Amino acid sequence: MKYRKATAVLPEKLIAEIQKYVQGETIYIPKPDTSHERWGTRSGARKQLDERNAAIRQAFKQGRSIGELAEHHFLSVETIKKIVYSK
Repeated sequence: MKYRKATAVLPEKLIAEIQKYVQGETIYIPKPDTSHERWGTRSGARKQLDERNAAIRQAFKQGRSIGELAEHHFLSVETIKKIVYSK
């Protein structure tokens, strides 16, 4: 998280209004709900996991056992079950 001086980005009237509630403290202003991205979207990790999970589901449909998939992907049996039985 990057800190910025309020005087550099906010109009004076707005700063004066905020000062009625808080002075000399750090406050966090969250992003609007509409601008939130799913975890891993920017880094590409989400895409990699989605592709891995699709490959696991496909291998399961082709007859590989849950135990084999767990060992091959270095995941627990329970994690493999969650992947293959989820919609």
